[in-house]
Amino acid sequence: MRLKGKVALITGGAQGLGAGIARRFGHEGAQVFLGDLKEAEGNVFAAQLQAEGVSARFVRLDVASEESWVKSCENVVANAGRLNVLVNNAGINIRQPIEEMTVENLDLMLAVNVRGPFLGIKHALPLMRKAGGGSIINMGSVCCLIGHKFTPEAYTTVKGALMQLTKSVAARYAKDNIRANILCPSTVETPLVQEMLKNPERRSERLGEVPLGRLASIDDVANAALYLASDEAAFINGVAFPVDGGVTAW
Repeated sequence: MRLKGKVALITGGAQGLGAGIARRFGHEGAQVFLGDLKEAEGNVFAAQLQAEGVSARFVRLDVASEESWVKSCENVVANAGRLNVLVNNAGINIRQPIEEMTVENLDLMLAVNVRGPFLGIKHALPLMRKAGGGSIINMGSVCCLIGHKFTPEAYTTVKGALMQLTKSVAARYAKDNIRANILCPSTVETPLVQEMLKNPERRSERLGEVPLGRLASIDDVANAALYLASDEAAFINGVAFPVDGGVTAW
């Protein structure tokens, strides 16, 4: 098992991509904590993982709140004694172009997508240092790397900021054996995306930008996260890791 003995906190872990990562980590031996605001869904999913033989626990977490981060980290330590892996997966995308984006919606995107990971890293670092090191995995996007004509400007802005946060943490805290990397997937085939792309023309448009000819699967991204969390990636630090089927290779 590639994550045996590791403790991982995954934000947005109650469903979708975060749940896929949590399941992958759990079946590789990690003790997983599902950080999310969706309490009912989180408890149901934690129970499902437990039935599969995974050590899983739901933790109520509002990533935009520092108080919530403090309580969640205390919960992890109280139940597992340490923290080895943090996956900052929670995020939102308010799909308004720059000319229509309200200040309030921009602030909300910044709060969840930038302040959230910033606070998570802030409170995870002392725990990882005490544990002898750790892996921080931020969930970016191809929008960290390119301007994307199908994606509003606010989203590319927050994901670009997250990439620079990742690199800054990687440079400063490597001395503590703490690595920080950012995953940069193209469009992932989640239930939310399936709804968004139910128009065949819109789906064809997205598929047309991917050299491999399909959308990323949840497993594609979870497998990449697993690698970055594992000791196999012990010398991988500060990397923007595309999981995009070649979108950024054009």
